[in-house]
Amino acid sequence: MTQRRVFYSFHYKPDNWRVGQVRNIGAIEDNKPASDNDWETVKKGGDTAIQSWIDGQLKGRSCVVVLIGSETAGRKWINYEIEKGWNDGKGLVGIHIHQLKNREGVTATKGANPFKGFTLANGKDLSNVVKAYDPTGVDSKAVYQMIANNLDSWIEEAIRIRANN
Repeated sequence: MTQRRVFYSFHYKPDNWRVGQVRNIGAIEDNKPASDNDWETVKKGGDTAIQSWIDGQLKGRSCVVVLIGSETAGRKWINYEIEKGWNDGKGLVGIHIHQLKNREGVTATKGANPFKGFTLANGKDLSNVVKAYDPTGVDSKAVYQMIANNLDSWIEEAIRIRANN
């Protein structure tokens, strides 16, 4: 299977530890996130700088993987990444990560579907087209294993869905 270059979209502060676990699965060649210092510099440039940074990160990616935490849905830049990815013809998939433990060993509450409320040209809600997986397991390790076992196929499926819509 071809190794895909993907863009991970996520809410940094509450979810960076959980996201790090997913990014380290290694099934995909992923984009490197901005370090805290780099991100602070980008943010100081305002909306134009943030948008430009995101646009640059999305170049050459075949899929946007939205890692869904408790507070991901409805965030301005997450919404931008979803809309930009879809409009640029990239695959789009969501994975709930609330059951993965954070640095303190704590899980979180399940967040809302971030694709809900985006209306496609055909009138369908994006959440009825794009899949948002909610991995299950008896504990955080089992949830991680489910993500690890399925991430590459979920990405391939997202790319096929986008090609047909």
